[in-house]
Amino acid sequence: MKLIVGLGNPGIRYENTRHNVGFMAIDSYIINSYLQNAKNLQNIKSTKEIKFQSHFFKIDNIIFAKPQTYMNLSGEAIEKIVNYYKIKDILIIHDDLDLSLGAVKIKFGGNSGGHNGLKSIDNHITNKYTRIRIGINHPRDVNGSTNVIDYVLQKFSNDELEILKKVFQISNHAIESFINNESLLDLQNKYNKRV
Repeated sequence: MKLIVGLGNPGIRYENTRHNVGFMAIDSYIINSYLQNAKNLQNIKSTKEIKFQSHFFKIDNIIFAKPQTYMNLSGEAIEKIVNYYKIKDILIIHDDLDLSLGAVKIKFGGNSGGHNGLKSIDNHITNKYTRIRIGINHPRDVNGSTNVIDYVLQKFSNDELEILKKVFQISNHAIESFINNESLLDLQNKYNKRV
């Protein structure tokens, strides 16, 4: 069994914000890979799982989750899923301030880079998981600001959302390759790119 998690914050207020790019990537994959094919709909079990504190999609042996704990407590929800299903193969999709908008990088392990969602996950289950890092720019590069908190909670502009459509094409393929057990090196060689 595999667990694929998109990080973000729950609620309409946070839709299409930079910090919710993980949620957006999961939605893109589900919509493009499953919901457009009516025959696949019967295989999807979608629910808001209270015991896992997540929006939860189970498709065959793949679990897609969007933790509803807010970003800084993401590890609590992920730990519950990992322990319940005894999952070792985990993919986390998240925003990354250190990458420019349009960049995608695949990585295994490493430190959180100051990302509080990743810190929470590392504290709850270790850092031994694959990551899809999706660039959102750093505010200092956009407007010279150092106010990261306000920046990550801002909504993407329409122009930025157009760039993200292309980014999600890459992340959709990367998710599919992860599901198909492609090696980390293959994932990196294919999908570490910028649109």
